[in-house]
Order: sequence, then C-alpha cells, then structure tokens
Amino acid sequence: MEKQQSKDPLHGITLKIILEKLVDYYGFDTMGELVNIKCFNENPSIKSSLTFLRKTEWARKKVEELYLKAEPKFEN
Repeated sequence: MEKQQSKDPLHGITLKIILEKLVDYYGFDTMGELVNIKCFNENPSIKSSLTFLRKTEWARKKVEELYLKAEPKFEN
C-alpha cells in the first residue's frame, strides 16, 4: 500500500523556515512593502513575526502566498 502524497505545496515546511527564507531573500524592508503588517515594519525580528503570524491567520496566509510565489527564486 502506497502512502498518500500530500498535495499541499507547504506540507512539511514550517512557518519559521518560510519566514527565514523570505527574510533572507527580501529582507524585512521589502517584506513590509509586500505584506504590510506591523511586525515587518516596526522593530522586525523573526521571533516577533512568528508570534504574530501564528496568531493571525490572514497575515500567515499572505506570507505563505508570498513564499509560494517566491519559492522558485530560492533555488540557486
């Protein structure tokens, strides 16, 4: 019996990994322009952003969408 492969493109990728890759690629300044949320624009950090994104579904969805659009650029 074969295991069912998840169709979710974010399956197995933690929010922390998503955020770290985006910040490494764009930086917080550009992230704040692309996803206009306070945790990217005022005293940004991975820790504070993770705390906010874990509690705020709409913001997490925007960050996940940005990750999916940018993901091909991460591959060197």
